[in-house]
Amino acid sequence: MGIFLTVLPLAVGGAAAVLTMDAMAQYSALPQPPLAPPAWVFPAVWTVLYLLMGAASRRVYRLGTQESRNALMLYYVQLAVHFVWPLLYFRAQEYAVAFWWLLLLLALVLAALSAFSRLDKAAGRLLMPYAAWLLFAAYLNYSMIRMA
Repeated sequence: MGIFLTVLPLAVGGAAAVLTMDAMAQYSALPQPPLAPPAWVFPAVWTVLYLLMGAASRRVYRLGTQESRNALMLYYVQLAVHFVWPLLYFRAQEYAVAFWWLLLLLALVLAALSAFSRLDKAAGRLLMPYAAWLLFAAYLNYSMIRMA
């Protein structure tokens, strides 16, 4: 199960990447807000974040309690919501809808982070970079709305 939990967020991110293949070229062509990183940064950062997410979920799974199963269910819900965001942003180019969806995702991630932290402090800390990156993504997404 440990390998599955590690690979699951990578698979979700990979599936979204396949469905938004032209995303980085499209992103590069958009007007860029201040602090916008170059397109190559995103796959590198997301790969690290997905590995951290997998490690966090593995730590919580190993507890084997009802509370850990509830925390993992919240984690899986946020993962499903996470999958939809790039489709809204890149495929549908619905930047405002994507922004609100991203805020929903951030709320779910913060709830999962809190639940993980109650069970295993290290698992909660492993989700902190993900939450921070989502805040940065919200800034970029909101900037795109303002610049459009």
